[in-house]
Amino acid sequence: MSAKQTGHLDGIEALAERYDVLLLDQFGVLHDGQRPYPGAVEALSALKRTGRTVVLISNSGRRAEPNERRLLKLGFEAGSWDHFVSSGEVAWRMFKDMAASSALRSGTKCLLISRDGDRSAIEDLPLTLTERGDDAELVLLSGSEGDRYSFDHYSTLLGPAAARRVPCFCTNPDRIMLTAVGPRFGAGEIADLYERLGGNVTRIGKPYPAIFEAALALAGSPARDNVVCVGDSVEHDIAGGSAAGVATALVLSGILAGAGDLTGLFQELGAWPDYTMDAFRWR
Repeated sequence: MSAKQTGHLDGIEALAERYDVLLLDQFGVLHDGQRPYPGAVEALSALKRTGRTVVLISNSGRRAEPNERRLLKLGFEAGSWDHFVSSGEVAWRMFKDMAASSALRSGTKCLLISRDGDRSAIEDLPLTLTERGDDAELVLLSGSEGDRYSFDHYSTLLGPAAARRVPCFCTNPDRIMLTAVGPRFGAGEIADLYERLGGNVTRIGKPYPAIFEAALALAGSPARDNVVCVGDSVEHDIAGGSAAGVATALVLSGILAGAGDLTGLFQELGAWPDYTMDAFRWR
């Protein structure tokens, strides 16, 4: 893919004037996991008041509902988005369909790697939780606690499952996550570790197609040239949005804050955004 011209915008208002459907990332765009970015709450509400369709699309291993609860707790206005699509929700629905068709055996022992004890990724699924890698029949990576545990911890836990080639699903492909103590390795890095240990991983979320298809279906299957994907990750949001055939806007906050010239990163990943903006604000 060759480089393309990237325009810089002052705020989200300019995108609302050009596109009817906006796919918005949350972490690194709307908030940092602890608090909203300055102006983000107001910008999201202003965007919805324009009548545009707003779909939040997130590489969160949690299902949609707990993600929406967190946004409200952080101070975002109820009704300021139309739909929420998380990779965890897409995966949950996939597992639900597999269980209904007997492709997923009831009682399958699942080793769940999540954050803060979250179990929404397997809620109401016919799985039995295990905390051991040596008897797991399924590994589900829905989150990382890289701010609490080292790679050695995950290597010890997952090594026996990887050695037995236990199927692994990663529902949060992000390699970097924002935490209260700074950036730490995300579930995507744990997925890479699982592969190095000898296992196979199926990744669900951005930049892979299923989550974009789910988001666009909820938005009413709009013409792709009337859609823009906004995020802070070149690897996930920009590359994924481009592959889905929609315009992209890179917010220079989140994991890229203070990164400087990004030309080399665009070239390395073969993904150039249509627009950049310093932060998710209205103007």
